[in-house]
Amino acid sequence: MPEFMDVHHDMAGLTPEQFAEAHRADLAIQAEENVDFKHAWADPDSGMVFCLSEAPSAEAVKTIHQRAGHPTDEVYQVPLQV
Repeated sequence: MPEFMDVHHDMAGLTPEQFAEAHRADLAIQAEENVDFKHAWADPDSGMVFCLSEAPSAEAVKTIHQRAGHPTDEVYQVPLQV
């Protein structure tokens, strides 16, 4: 299954608790779109959040984030890794 990196730009001031809750919200419904969120990173100062997932499509990733209450701004397929 393809892997995707998605980017959120508007999460400045995010606390560790809010970050964990947002991730839990994704995990709670991810199976409904056959998405598997692998890892997430956040920089509360810049408001940037990055999420790595396996999913059937970028649209599936967008759908989960939208339904969980934190729409993503960008989704990129990442076909190469080292």
